[in-house]
Amino acid sequence: MTSRLLGHVSLGRAVLSLSLCGAAGGGLVAGLVMPFVGGAGLAAKRAASAFTELPAPLREEPLPEMTRLLDRDGRQIAQFYYQNRQSVPLSMVAPVMRQAIVAIEDSRFYEHGGLDLKGTLRALVTNTQAGGIRQGGSSISQQLVKNIMLNQAETEQERAQALVRTFRRKLDELRYALALERKYTKDQILERYLNIAYFGAGAFGVQAAARRFFGVDAADLTLTQAATLAGAVRTPYDTDPSLGDDHRDRLRARRDLVLSRMAELGLVGRDRAREAAAAPLALHLRPEPGGCAGSAYPFFCVYVEREVLTNPAFGYTRADRERRLQRGGLTIWTTVDPAAQRAADRAVAARVSPRDNQVASETMIEPGTGRIRAMAVSKRYGRNPHDRDLGRNTTYNLAADVAHGGGLGLQAGSTFKVFTLATALKQGMRFGDGFTIPGSYVPSYGYRDCSGRAVNDPRTVIHNAGGEGGGGPYSLEMGTWQSVNIFYMRLEREVGLCDVVTTARSLGIRRADGTPLREVPTFTLGANEMDPTTVAAAYAALAARGRYCRPMAIAAVVEHDGTRTEVPPACVTALEPAVADAVSHVLTGVFSKGTMRGQSIGRPAAGKTGTNNGYTSAWFAGYTPGLAAAVSVGDIRGSYRYPLTGVTIGGRYYGAVQGASLPGPIWVDSMRAALRGAPAYDFTPPDMSRFGGGFTPGLKEALEKRRKKQKEKREAEHRRHDDGAASQAGGTASGGAGSGATPAPVNGGHPLAAGPGRLPFAGGGRLPLASGGGRAVPALSPMRFPTAGHDFSHTFARVFGPEVARTFARVLGHNPPVASTASTPGRTGSRGAPATTGRTGARRDGGRDGRARGRTSLARAASPRSARRSRH
Repeated sequence: MTSRLLGHVSLGRAVLSLSLCGAAGGGLVAGLVMPFVGGAGLAAKRAASAFTELPAPLREEPLPEMTRLLDRDGRQIAQFYYQNRQSVPLSMVAPVMRQAIVAIEDSRFYEHGGLDLKGTLRALVTNTQAGGIRQGGSSISQQLVKNIMLNQAETEQERAQALVRTFRRKLDELRYALALERKYTKDQILERYLNIAYFGAGAFGVQAAARRFFGVDAADLTLTQAATLAGAVRTPYDTDPSLGDDHRDRLRARRDLVLSRMAELGLVGRDRAREAAAAPLALHLRPEPGGCAGSAYPFFCVYVEREVLTNPAFGYTRADRERRLQRGGLTIWTTVDPAAQRAADRAVAARVSPRDNQVASETMIEPGTGRIRAMAVSKRYGRNPHDRDLGRNTTYNLAADVAHGGGLGLQAGSTFKVFTLATALKQGMRFGDGFTIPGSYVPSYGYRDCSGRAVNDPRTVIHNAGGEGGGGPYSLEMGTWQSVNIFYMRLEREVGLCDVVTTARSLGIRRADGTPLREVPTFTLGANEMDPTTVAAAYAALAARGRYCRPMAIAAVVEHDGTRTEVPPACVTALEPAVADAVSHVLTGVFSKGTMRGQSIGRPAAGKTGTNNGYTSAWFAGYTPGLAAAVSVGDIRGSYRYPLTGVTIGGRYYGAVQGASLPGPIWVDSMRAALRGAPAYDFTPPDMSRFGGGFTPGLKEALEKRRKKQKEKREAEHRRHDDGAASQAGGTASGGAGSGATPAPVNGGHPLAAGPGRLPFAGGGRLPLASGGGRAVPALSPMRFPTAGHDFSHTFARVFGPEVARTFARVLGHNPPVASTASTPGRTGSRGAPATTGRTGARRDGGRDGRARGRTSLARAASPRSARRSRH
């Protein structure tokens, strides 16, 4: 490499050479030169100073760089860019690529000092004879100047000025190029040029072009690939291979020209150049979508994007933050866990289809840090055909609040009862404490919001959900396990509505739409619209023994220069650890004795179902010591206008969707998969000296009376079983084909059909349905499904013989098959759908008074306001 020309060849000779070309090039060249060299004395001195007094080098703004989002393991999940670019040092560019670009763009690059006189003269003569600029004579330094000016343009007018082909612009370009040559080495100039140049197909810089065209890094480019990219730089729009065959043909012609030029300069052998020219382009165009549409985790990606755009840490204004996201070249380490995300996606997709109008959403959060590990929605991310509101796709992040791209949320139902439970335990209530409740309840007095204003509602009548009976004594645990509405309305009044609201706020509870919480008597029944992320974070605080952490999706930010900034969790102590432990102790019973009885993840877990008034939405929120999650289900068209009754979701029919019938199973499956292989920890035992020893007047007697009735009922059922079997056996012995009537189906012996004391579903409920959905479990005939405790040898031996009876008993183990809780259609007997009296009966295990004011949709664009309003 020779030394730079500047300083060894006088600038006067350079000007003189330009003057001499006037004879060869005609008036056009003279017009360029004469303003500087025409005349004598002062004119000549000014001409020389135009080149010797060079301007300061152009101010170089940082190039727009791609921002990448990584999962917790460092794998890329999304990218944002204004220009698809990843700058790399020259050492990470294949030597053959450097040779190819120099050969075709500026073969004397390492010999001249910024102005290639031979190339410039050749271009001037050609352009003069043609009557305009037809051939480029710019050096790589000049082209770098042009690209810098273009990159600094903020408006279309500035961009047009940077591209205008005038002699004045060319002269300015030349002067700045000479200044660059004084500031940088040749390799530094080449590196900057390779990173700023546009190669077509949306690829800026050689690294992005190598990935876009061939799916390789710039360091791994072959001769054929390097020649292709070098050929694309001159006219990137005419040779853009993504635009069709004609463009590819032009790109191939340019590639072959580069190969020929490299052979001419001796950079490659002629045989090798001919061999490379005979090869196909072998493009592997790799899409490089920007934004969240191309992400494997699009809804989580939206959450991260909104976090950047709304967080002042990324810029003073939204425009600053957006510019930094799209141009800053950040590497953002996020909190998403691929294993947990897959578990949530699969669990949601297994039960809710993107075609359904009903939508399931789930968020998983790590207790003690607030790190979001997964965020799943049953819809696909994107716009529907013709921009329709409804369809398989949505651009709303329905797992999050409005601030993070979500919709207006769903009423959280009985998941809010935990805040009343925590408040009661905080105020000194003990396990076993309780009181007797009536069969209906009117919140006509005793409720004040946090401003001290009375918010009683004497026109609302609250009922327990079906199966809970007409009242009676309930302890704190029983009221929670069976999710008794009236019990919790009374409990909220006793501990104070404002205290309950304060507890909820301390655990991060905010409405999905960002408006203030509605402090109404039905607050404990979930009258506020929420999103799964907010609810999951609140339950995660219980798992973390009262330590609430703001949901976080960003763990660290690495600047383009390599500076790394860790993002610490934002946590506060919201509940005393002992109180949180006591809450967890009660909520573990929801799985063993309550509304989620029979559903388990195989490790200690606590949680709460939520089913809203009129089945407008359904929830389950729960946690282990290591992971918390919340699942919501509602109709995207508007939850009040389209309740979850008589619906087919994911190919299954549901008479009425409850928290335990759809959100609960999604939670169970996702948590089981997400925690597979993780250690199973137990909750910290509660302080029994503080929380043990409570008493509920009349509860012991009520339970004893209930057990006695259940025993009498079972004995009566057994007698009927025996009588029916004996009658059938008698008919068989006498040879009469139809002499013995088939006994009427009965359910009394089935454990799932036991009375209220045996089946603490959310407000009771019908006998669980078969997993196929839609139809109730077949009645249990003693000939088909003997109940536990029934004497097989007594009945079956007489009918089928002792051997058959023993075999049948051994196979069944005296246990009837257990039906799933897929759905609960309609009203049947004493355990049917809830009855409502007056204007507002709360249903199932949660709800509100049915009249809370506000928008009722999941997504603003797709959900009209409900006709049902509230004075609250």
